[in-house]
Amino acid sequence: MFSASSDKLLTGAQVAEMLGLKPVTIRQWIAKRKLASVKVGDRAVRIPASEVEKLIKRGFVPAMPGRSDER
Repeated sequence: MFSASSDKLLTGAQVAEMLGLKPVTIRQWIAKRKLASVKVGDRAVRIPASEVEKLIKRGFVPAMPGRSDER
C-alpha cells in the first residue's frame, strides 16, 4: 500500500524506462489494474515505486542452480 512519507511517485514514462517497456504498456497495465496507481489530478497518474518493486518480484524467476548456458 502507498505510504506518502516513504514512497516515491513515478510517472508512467519513468516506470516504462526502468522496465525497458513503452509508456503505452504501462498505461494498459494501469487500465487493466495489473499495476496500482494514484490519480493526482484530472489526468495525471503516478505509480508508487513500491508497486514497481512488487511487479518485479512477482515476475522474478530464479535461475536453476548448477545449470550453465555455456556449451
